[in-house]
Amino acid sequence: MCEISHENPGPGLKKLPVNDAVGTVLAHDITEIRPGEFKGRAFKKGHVIRKEDVCHLQRLGKEHLFVLDIADDEMHEDDAAYALANTLMGGGVKIKGEPREGKINIISEIDGLLKIDKDALLAFNMLGDVMCATLHNNVIVRKGQTVAGTRAIPLIVKRRIVEEAVSICEKASPTRPHGQGGGVIQVKEIRKPKAGVVITGNEVYYGRVKDAFSSVITEKIKAVGGEIVGIYYAPDDEAFIEARLKELIYAGADMLITTGGMSVDPDDVTRFAIKKLGATEITYGSPALPGAMFLIAYLETVVGDPEVGGGRKPIPDPRLPIPVLGIPACGMYAKATVFDLVVPRVLAGERIGRGELAELGHGGLCMKCETCRYPVCPFGK
Repeated sequence: MCEISHENPGPGLKKLPVNDAVGTVLAHDITEIRPGEFKGRAFKKGHVIRKEDVCHLQRLGKEHLFVLDIADDEMHEDDAAYALANTLMGGGVKIKGEPREGKINIISEIDGLLKIDKDALLAFNMLGDVMCATLHNNVIVRKGQTVAGTRAIPLIVKRRIVEEAVSICEKASPTRPHGQGGGVIQVKEIRKPKAGVVITGNEVYYGRVKDAFSSVITEKIKAVGGEIVGIYYAPDDEAFIEARLKELIYAGADMLITTGGMSVDPDDVTRFAIKKLGATEITYGSPALPGAMFLIAYLETVVGDPEVGGGRKPIPDPRLPIPVLGIPACGMYAKATVFDLVVPRVLAGERIGRGELAELGHGGLCMKCETCRYPVCPFGK
């Protein structure tokens, strides 16, 4: 913002004698210094000058003031900031404090997954006299964390610009009632999963290789507030893997995770067992490294219970499909893989398919830093 000069106070400003300024809006802070007692703000920008303020201002050496001269088709930066923040916000976020020099922050109300409508945000920022900066889309945020900041750039902004910004945000989420924001910025709650795990591979099942997956998966599920309902080991046998997955469903699992057996070797049959289980929308392969042989599918059908002679038993909640995630061998040694990018979105209720995975190609290359700092890094962003 440009400094106010006596020769050219700028658009929307005028210079008035203190005695004539009663009822006008102060355009700048005024500092008071009392040696040994006080140094700070005596009058805040935006303060409406009262009759009783005149003597105080004169004691501070103020004979003239810069005050706002706002036309009907204009808005003060702080009023504009409130309007912008309110229209940007969807669920799970709120305004923090009051505007400061036309800027206001938006924070998360909950622990959850940050969602940004990037197209709407771009259109918003193309307007020029308003702006909004956010954290990356699809990152996990904590309650109270600042996720965005918005402001009007000039001190006085044309009302038309703010109205255009509001229109852009409302179009971003047409299902929301008029005047309740467009949901450009929102935080979705992440459900706490009950995960069932099947670790596949002859080498692990027969004890030739020590399992390294169980501790990794357990740690990742606990990190999102979930629990492990069971971990089974299975050889490279379709029927055996399928039976273990069924047992985990009946144990209450609302997410299934398989590890290993995801490549193209003849013995790698895990994905075939998942299909035989009745899973649909099976998407195999992702443009992310590590994690190219990742699989995601959904189980929405009723499956047989092997303990009751192949009878049929409903899944825990027929309204909620059970996601099935297949992790390739890279999950054992890489701290962050495509699994870490996808799980929060699945738990936030998103349906992940080929399109969602394809988008991960941009930013989906791990830099393999000597010290991994994920998620504070470019991976998946």
